[in-house]
Amino acid sequence: MQTNTLGSLFKNYQLKTDTYDEMFSAPAQSRSFTETFFQEFNDIPEDVFKNLQANTSQFFLHHGITFNIYDEKQKSERLFPIDCIPRLMSYEDWDFIKKGLEQRIQAINLFLWDIYHKEQILKDNVVPKDLIYSCKNFRLQMKKVPVPEDVYVSLCGTDLVRTKEGFFVLEDNLRVPSGSSYMLTCRQAMIKNFLSVFRKCNIQPIESYCLELLKTLFYLSAKKEEAQVVLLTPGPYNSAYFEHVFLASQMGVELVQGQDLQVHNNTVYMKTTQGLKKVDVIYSRINDDFLDPLSFRPDSYLGVPGLFSAYQSGSVVLSNAPGTGVADDKAVYSYIPEIIRYYLEQDPILSNVKTYLCRRPKELKHTLKNLENLVVKTVGGAGGDGMFIGPMASKKETEEFALKLQSDPENYVSQPVLPLSTSPCFVGDTVEPRHVDFRPFVLYSDKMSLVPGGLCRVALKKNSLVVNSSQGGGAKDIWVIDNKKREVS
Repeated sequence: MQTNTLGSLFKNYQLKTDTYDEMFSAPAQSRSFTETFFQEFNDIPEDVFKNLQANTSQFFLHHGITFNIYDEKQKSERLFPIDCIPRLMSYEDWDFIKKGLEQRIQAINLFLWDIYHKEQILKDNVVPKDLIYSCKNFRLQMKKVPVPEDVYVSLCGTDLVRTKEGFFVLEDNLRVPSGSSYMLTCRQAMIKNFLSVFRKCNIQPIESYCLELLKTLFYLSAKKEEAQVVLLTPGPYNSAYFEHVFLASQMGVELVQGQDLQVHNNTVYMKTTQGLKKVDVIYSRINDDFLDPLSFRPDSYLGVPGLFSAYQSGSVVLSNAPGTGVADDKAVYSYIPEIIRYYLEQDPILSNVKTYLCRRPKELKHTLKNLENLVVKTVGGAGGDGMFIGPMASKKETEEFALKLQSDPENYVSQPVLPLSTSPCFVGDTVEPRHVDFRPFVLYSDKMSLVPGGLCRVALKKNSLVVNSSQGGGAKDIWVIDNKKREVS
């Protein structure tokens, strides 16, 4: 294997013995596909690199790249942290991931159509019927409702991790997957500050993402390219509001809140200074519960009264379709390998993490017995809400959580704590390994579309496995390097 000469920046880099490192295969030995990268990166003096890191962070500050977090007392807006040493990935690894995600999203769409129409997979007892009907994200209102082009999930952000055993899917984000704006702005910041390095390495481009997203939304409408598309946001207090503004601007579509829309005769209109304008496609960044107070939560002020009725009539498209959240339920997630085999007659390309359903007495017993070594998640949670991490919990916290788990076992699943892969990060004045995950974005219409990259989240705290931005995590750009210089499909 090629050993590249390490410059002063990496000379004291210490590998973690129990994890896969994305850049190094052994101490002072970088992975073979990184040769050109190291030839260029090693020429950067340490003091210059410190300035480049500062400039990269300033790019985020000047462009207002932030996220909102909430505690019990107040909301606060924080700068999204970025580390300017990219996570490197070989084209071969990316191609494997791409094929696995395409397989996964195809099976999930077939599954969603089935459970809302024929229920054959439930009748065949491949997935328990009570698991689906008890899922809080299952929408009875979607039974027999035609979905444009039978595409329930046109956009998915799947969280992947890597260990020494390979890639594993942590979860599929199907309801309102976020993070694509940070993927794109990380790349913009890196190109601005590391242009000479970027030009020398054959890094696969991601800049077409917003165009591909717009094409996907057009595809769902009968009008195609003539469709009026809007992005529906909960508003500026939402944690991902920066992303909503960014994507709407990049696609050239209107950013609207519920109060900007109205429904008349099952048709959705946008209020403009020139009068009402018909809306054909809504890229919704609002959870199903809040979409329409007449059909879902009556106390919602975020949605549009009558919107779901208009959707049922076929006069407007919602992406993703209401009810898709049943497939990213953590308990349903455990059945995805069986779902792939059932609909596609194929073995899964990407593996799930071993998951214990606490609704099963034997698996609940195992979870309670091994709490200190497990991660426990709520089945319908997102963003780390309600998650218990055994190795990080005190004895008192473990005992309290055990009581909580016993009182409502159907609401939880547990998984082993995985040794997430590491990637070099610039910390203070040194480069140290930090744990990372990876969220690629799949677009599904008449074809599959994935830009070669995604959002790489990084646990900036030493030894932490928590990559969520609200809990101290940051981001990296992902460079998919193709040394054979193939065309991007």
